[in-house]
Amino acid sequence: MQLHEIKPEHPGRKSKRVGRGGKRGTTSGHGQKGQKSRAGKSIKPNVREMLLRFPKLRGIHFKSTKSKVFPVSLDVLEKIVENNETVTVASLLKKGLVKKIGGKNPFVKVLDGKNVFTKSIIIKGIPVSESAKKRIIAVGGTIE
Repeated sequence: MQLHEIKPEHPGRKSKRVGRGGKRGTTSGHGQKGQKSRAGKSIKPNVREMLLRFPKLRGIHFKSTKSKVFPVSLDVLEKIVENNETVTVASLLKKGLVKKIGGKNPFVKVLDGKNVFTKSIIIKGIPVSESAKKRIIAVGGTIE
């Protein structure tokens, strides 16, 4: 008889696999019952439950009410517009400087440029920035 052949007189039963995880058995350090003892063990915040109660609404419901502004620089007008010409939204649409949004005329604003502005033009129905207004009037143009 050798040491590795020795067996106990009454072999004991293996204990049941309860709780899993660690060597504590039964509850594995999670205590008894309750939400904290369950698998996952994370407490749901109240906000999540409230969000789940709201119906899921599909599609876009909040379209922006602001209209997109097309800035038009005096540098661009210098190249495209001729002397003593009236500039309106319709004329800018024809020349391809601006485009319609959803079938509506765009909101255009004339802004100051970096280069020298020499042409006297007439602007109708288009808002103009203060610095651009000074430059147009200095050349001999008008704003209506």
